[in-house]
Amino acid sequence: MKRVLTTLVLVPTVIWICLWSPQLVLLAATAAVASLCFREFRRFAAAHAMAVPGPLGYAAGLIILLVPSVHISLLFVAVALTLLLALRNDDLKTVFPSAAGLSLALIYIYGAWRCGIELRLINPHLLLYALSINWVGDVAAYFTGSAIGRHKLAPRVSPGKSWEGFFGSLLFSSCYGVAYLHYFQPDMPLPYAAALTATANIGGQLGDLVESAMKRGAGMKDSGSMLPGHGGWLDRLDSSLFSLPIVYFWLRH
Repeated sequence: MKRVLTTLVLVPTVIWICLWSPQLVLLAATAAVASLCFREFRRFAAAHAMAVPGPLGYAAGLIILLVPSVHISLLFVAVALTLLLALRNDDLKTVFPSAAGLSLALIYIYGAWRCGIELRLINPHLLLYALSINWVGDVAAYFTGSAIGRHKLAPRVSPGKSWEGFFGSLLFSSCYGVAYLHYFQPDMPLPYAAALTATANIGGQLGDLVESAMKRGAGMKDSGSMLPGHGGWLDRLDSSLFSLPIVYFWLRH
């Protein structure tokens, strides 16, 4: 019941923010969610003996997320700064893991959400599309896997996932994505829409496995507890952190 109630609150809120909210509201919501994801990432890092800086990490992430124009050089500057910040550590053995953890977080979390902001500027429906194909895929994977799942997808990382669920997610997500883009982006050829959706879905499922591996390595069941029935923000958005960049770079290149 908690999971259903949380979904009933989140889904209409996300739809409104993606499609109709003022840009400042979108930026504020994205900054808040990205920072909550970063907070949970720091818990993973700490469990792996990686001390990822807090306040300075949030500041660097928000710069990547919110500066008016982002060039690839900004990511290099951010990574270089993480190395310099890590030099402040008393134990020099922690310089590399600390800098590596923060660099990963900046690209993995704040970089992905920056792609979401850019998608909204192109067309609000593209942002909702990039997020919702994962919602559909997650539901399809669950029901397909529960009904006919026999072959384990990645037993060491996520024992509950099956190949049948993987292909169920891919099939239903692709059908949904093609229909969505055909309606809201009618100029996009159907084969192009199908290839984009399939790629984004596979990326999202890999993102789910990556977050599961981080949790398992950290000895945690969930990344957090802020979303009743869903766990933490990373638990809910792990697929999106892979699919948002895929959709953005696919459409821009």
